[in-house]
Amino acid sequence: MAKPLPILYSFRRCPYAMRARLALHSSGIALQHREVELKNKPASLLAASPKGTVPVLVLPDGQVIDESLDIMRWALQTQDPLQWWPQDAAILNNAMALIEENDGPFKYALDRYKYPHRFGLKDGDTWRATGSQFLLQLEARLERTPFLTGNHWGLCDAALAPFVRQFAHTDKTWLAAQAWPRLARWLAAFEASAAFAAIMEKQSPWLEV
Repeated sequence: MAKPLPILYSFRRCPYAMRARLALHSSGIALQHREVELKNKPASLLAASPKGTVPVLVLPDGQVIDESLDIMRWALQTQDPLQWWPQDAAILNNAMALIEENDGPFKYALDRYKYPHRFGLKDGDTWRATGSQFLLQLEARLERTPFLTGNHWGLCDAALAPFVRQFAHTDKTWLAAQAWPRLARWLAAFEASAAFAAIMEKQSPWLEV
């Protein structure tokens, strides 16, 4: 009998799901990938995690992990062949602080920049300026090291890249005019990577039988 695999409920374009898939792909852990339609969420997803957001990882023992950073932690602490998880406590704390800022103030600004009408705004220019302050921090970090917390791609890069990409794609012309050459190269390398191609491969929505 085949060994049961973890089940990942995901949505291709969701940045939270993207970061989870990046860590799982990096780990090399075999799993069942269930692409869901957010307007037609499967009952099994809602049974596992009633809040109904993605990503959700259901482990063979029934444990449910329904926060993207927790999925990254589980994957990379289970198996980490590329050494994405920082072993130095100071680097890990630095990464976690940057991820917290990304997931809090930057994501708040990103949503209002990308979808101003959802929030009753005429445009997202003010929030673009707010989000840009965070990107300037990333540019400054990349002046010191090739990646956000050191000399190789790791947890922090994978956790932030999908959100930076979403900000960048909101207005590519505007972004191209900014003096952020290191951030632009970092993002371009991410989008050209084999890992990005693998996690963004299109899949048909999973159908519950």
